Amino acid sequence: MRQIIAMGGGGFSMEPDNLLLDQYILSQAHTDVPKICFIPTASGDADNYIERFYEAFEKLVCTSSHLSLFSQNFMNLKAYVMQQDILYVGGGNTRNMLLLWKEWGLDTILKAAYKKGIILAGISAGSLCWFEEGVTDSMNNNLSKIDCLGFLTGSNCPHYDGESNRRPSYHELMASGKMKEGYAVDDGVALHFKNEKLSASVSSRPTAKAYAVNEKASKVIEHELPVTYLGDGKQ
Repeated sequence: MRQIIAMGGGGFSMEPDNLLLDQYILSQAHTDVPKICFIPTASGDADNYIERFYEAFEKLVCTSSHLSLFSQNFMNLKAYVMQQDILYVGGGNTRNMLLLWKEWGLDTILKAAYKKGIILAGISAGSLCWFEEGVTDSMNNNLSKIDCLGFLTGSNCPHYDGESNRRPSYHELMASGKMKEGYAVDDGVALHFKNEKLSASVSSRPTAKAYAVNEKASKVIEHELPVTYLGDGKQ
């Protein structure tokens, strides 16, 4: 089974005392002690980000590692990636991340990992990168469209409630025909895709929401999706 878990925000980097989404990601692996590899390219492999990843996942049942393209910590990139159960992509500058991945051939390796059944997950840049398109602030800090890997069809907008200009920018891009229809998620929400179909929406926050966002006659329409709060299992 091919799986992608795309988080609009949350997880260890935003909620260090609330690891519900991180635990959910681990629970989807078909092994008792999954091997999870953090890919912090979008942050420039920031030391503090990597340290926070290890601090969080040391509390969970898994074997954790990270992949650095700035300070190479592998002998064979493809072999290193393909031995993992979960690949967890961090947030940061999406454009720089995708350019560097392409230079290293990591984009192609990730596609092979996905086809093999290795779970792909991530937050913010690590969420929208799996779609055809995303809303990013990677260029001059202005929100704009970015072309991504295209493992999932359509577009993605993270931080829907966390940043005031995300929602209107997504609507404007879609209404003008510059961006495909897609999904928008609040901080604390993850979209779980299985074989490219949305299987579930889960959250670490009781009131966080997710939306399918469509366009008709230059009018943008939001359809709220059912979201399961992982804290108590209620919607």
